[in-house]
Amino acid sequence: MRIRIVDAFTDRPFSGNPAGVLLLDAFPDDARLQAVAAEVNHAETAFAHPLPPGGDADWALRWFTPATEVDMCGHATLATAHVLHSTGVTDGPVRFATRSGVLVASPREDGAITLDFPTAPLTHIDTPDGIAAALGAEPLSVHDTGRQVGDLLVELADEKTVRSLTPDLKALAAHSARGVIATARAEDPDGPYDYVSRCFFPNVGVDEDPVTGSAHTALAPFWSERLVRAELTGLQASARTGLVRTELRGARTLLTGRAVTTIEGELLV
Repeated sequence: MRIRIVDAFTDRPFSGNPAGVLLLDAFPDDARLQAVAAEVNHAETAFAHPLPPGGDADWALRWFTPATEVDMCGHATLATAHVLHSTGVTDGPVRFATRSGVLVASPREDGAITLDFPTAPLTHIDTPDGIAAALGAEPLSVHDTGRQVGDLLVELADEKTVRSLTPDLKALAAHSARGVIATARAEDPDGPYDYVSRCFFPNVGVDEDPVTGSAHTALAPFWSERLVRAELTGLQASARTGLVRTELRGARTLLTGRAVTTIEGELLV
C-alpha cells in the first residue's frame, strides 16, 4: 500500500498544507482508516479507491484527521487529484464521490488543479458571548458557515490582527462544530492576495490548519460580496502559508491551487 505526503495549495515543498494520500482497491474498516490517519498525523489523510465505470463518480474519497472523519476537505482533495495526475492514473477531470456529494477536480494547462465545491451558506449571527476573549480579538462581524463546513467565520479589523492571534483553543472549541475561521481584508489592496485568514479547529484535533480549502467555500462568498469581484486570491497566514484562488459561481465555488509530493513510501502493516 503506497502512501504519499503531498503539500497542497503551494508550489514549494515544506509549505502549504501537507496531506497523506493512499490509493486503495477498497476501503478497509473505519478503525483501520482512523489508525492510519493518526499515524500520519497531518491535518488530513485522504483515502480513495476507484469506482466501476459508468457511474456519477470515478473515485470514492474519504478524509480523516488524526482524531475523526470529516465531511469536507479541500487540501486533501487537491492532494489526491495531484497524485492521480502526477502518477499517470488519469489525465483529465476526476469526479470524487464524498460525504459532500460529487466533487470534481480538473487539471489546468498551467499545472494547477481546480476543485468544484459547494458554496457555504453564510448566516450573519450576533457575536457569541466569550468569542472575543477566546480568539483574543474583537470581531467586526460573525457568520455561521452551515453544516458541511461547520465553522464560525469571524471578520477582524485588519491583516495585522489576524496574523498576531494567539487564541485560547480550549475556549474556542465551545463556539462551533469544527472551529473558527478568522479573516480580514489584505493590508495592501494592490498586493498578490485580497484577504487573509487563519483557521483553528480544536474540535477535530487540529489546533491550526495550515491552508484550508473548505474554509474558502465560505471566504469566497464573504469577500466576493464585499470586494464586488467573483475571482479573488486568499492567503492563509499560518506558519507554512498558502494561496487559494477562488471563483464564486453561485451555489458552487471553484478553488484553484498547486501541490507538490514530498514523501512517497510503503505502509508495511
